[in-house]
Amino acid sequence: MSLTLKDLYFKFRDPEAIKTLNKLIHKEAAKLKEPMRVMEICGGHTHTIMKYGLKQLMPENITFIHGPGCPVCVMPKERIDHAIELAKQPDVILATLGDMIRVPGSKSSLAKVRAEGADVRPLHSTFDVLQIAKENPDKKVVFFAIGFETTTPMTAALMDRAFKEGIKNIYYHINHVLVPPPMRAIMDSGEAKINAFIGPSHVSVIIGAKSYQFLTDDYKTPVVVAGFEPVDVMESILMLLKQKNEGRCEVEIQYKRATTWEGNVVAQKMIDKYMEVRDTFRWRGLGDIPKSALKLRDEFAEFDAEKIWADVLPNEPIDDHKMCICGDILRGLATPKDCKVFGTACTPENPLGSCMVSDEGACNAYYRYDR
Repeated sequence: MSLTLKDLYFKFRDPEAIKTLNKLIHKEAAKLKEPMRVMEICGGHTHTIMKYGLKQLMPENITFIHGPGCPVCVMPKERIDHAIELAKQPDVILATLGDMIRVPGSKSSLAKVRAEGADVRPLHSTFDVLQIAKENPDKKVVFFAIGFETTTPMTAALMDRAFKEGIKNIYYHINHVLVPPPMRAIMDSGEAKINAFIGPSHVSVIIGAKSYQFLTDDYKTPVVVAGFEPVDVMESILMLLKQKNEGRCEVEIQYKRATTWEGNVVAQKMIDKYMEVRDTFRWRGLGDIPKSALKLRDEFAEFDAEKIWADVLPNEPIDDHKMCICGDILRGLATPKDCKVFGTACTPENPLGSCMVSDEGACNAYYRYDR
């Protein structure tokens, strides 16, 4: 009996399922009127594509373009410097998620200042901050919050829990960035010539597939929200091809086991309770993008690390290392192999740029799977 797409849906890593989908992709790709240049926004998708050799399976008229799908990768150096300066302050414990520790700022990193004596705590869970604060009531615990919409609800939930428990020595440096605005910025620039998108998985669970409707309305570019597994990605490519060949342009959901059109409304309300959209935010490689990040609401100013320590936090833009092309990679204009220092002067152990540091970075994926 031949496999149906419904059967394939539950065989997320099955080689036979991937082979079957590959045949269907090649059949549909032969009908294309123009090459399909598809950008995967999420770094998790980039790693799946590289780890399972999906790039090599594609027909010549389908190209994967790696987008700004890693919150650590898109964080500009001046924001990294904020974390470093906060960690140096008297009586401060700086807590943040693991990848941030090794990201190079303009002159140092959290790993280096920790070695010099600063109290920097890598977190396994956002809620570990509560225990750190309880155990150190005489310290100021600064949570350097970073991530796309996926992790933003956890920061809001941390605040909610801390306030309910009366914990007043936690301060928040908010670096939560939003996915749809850079997608618009990339399309407005026209540089990468994108004509299809694989929408992110976990981000879409929170914000809903409706958030990408502007891509079909304003740019006539189809979107398929995909799961992280190789079969998910392959099925999403097939869905995009069918849209192209049938003359459709829609937002479709492949990742139906977790994503809905409206998203997680409860999480959205929790975020809105504590945070609001910034007027603008500077993205590494993409520059200033309006309405593309969050900040604490004014009523929580007494817990806003950016305001409390404003006098020691740098705000001037800081350029990347001259040899690093992370900016071009994040805009979909280059691949890691186009970088002269990739895999030599720049490695995960000694990263020059953010795309090599993060487990979701494109350079990290190429270093692991395609050197």
